[in-house]
Amino acid sequence: MIIEDTEIDVSGRLFKISKLHNEYYEYLGDPAGFVAKMRDSGANIDLFNFVPEIHDRERLLAFHSEPDRIAVIPLTTYEHWWKNQISDKTRNMARKATKKGVEVKVVPFDDEFVRGIQSINDETPIRQGKPYWHYQEDFATVKRLNITFVEQSEFIGAYLGAELIGYIKLVKGNGKASIMQILSKIAHRDKAPNNTLMAKAVEICTEQKIPALHYAYWARRGLGDFKISHGFECVEIPRYYVPLTRKGAIVLKCRLHHKFKERVPDKWMDFYTTWRAKYLAFKYKPQI
Repeated sequence: MIIEDTEIDVSGRLFKISKLHNEYYEYLGDPAGFVAKMRDSGANIDLFNFVPEIHDRERLLAFHSEPDRIAVIPLTTYEHWWKNQISDKTRNMARKATKKGVEVKVVPFDDEFVRGIQSINDETPIRQGKPYWHYQEDFATVKRLNITFVEQSEFIGAYLGAELIGYIKLVKGNGKASIMQILSKIAHRDKAPNNTLMAKAVEICTEQKIPALHYAYWARRGLGDFKISHGFECVEIPRYYVPLTRKGAIVLKCRLHHKFKERVPDKWMDFYTTWRAKYLAFKYKPQI
């Protein structure tokens, strides 16, 4: 759905909840005005939620808010990050990539690079213990999904010879840089491409005087250890919830806007994700 040239994602069956499609890469300059236009649009949306820019998180707006936790590295210099913000193991892994012959560099977003991304996507149908959405996408789809924000992005590739074995898409703007994607080939995990890609991303940010590097949510599992070892910290920003209908007000008051998995205890989720990973590994064993 498009409202005032801004793409909105809408989810839910019993009630409709919406947010910006490019959340964390696109922000509302006038939240109150945008909410008014959503109400006037006649769209069948009950509840709208959004987050402010990181540097504007202290200025509270007149909407219901709840804390949203994101992963951010506060940056000054590359040397400070390298010596003080990461672990010895992480430094050694980044060095290991170089010793194994991995070259990391900024690359243009062209068809050759897109084909490299496609080869990484098609390596396995399972990543992090769950089906990988981008497995076996065609060339046009891969290009369309990765070309977003291309004018404000840096694409960093990790190469072993002529083969792209990993990459980062770094989107700059709004007082920070954000990692939109970091992915590498599992077959080359022993060469630690992700570690040296992260080091290059930090180097670019510090050279360009970007004070913060953001990477999605502060995870309670999965990528959490990777983020911590690379110096990411948990930063809380407000997430605003705005009811657009009477039903939306009831949903918010009864706290029905949170997904079921957010209410499940960690140990239950750990049990579920462990067995899901085992089941999928067995199901797709001939392909991986």
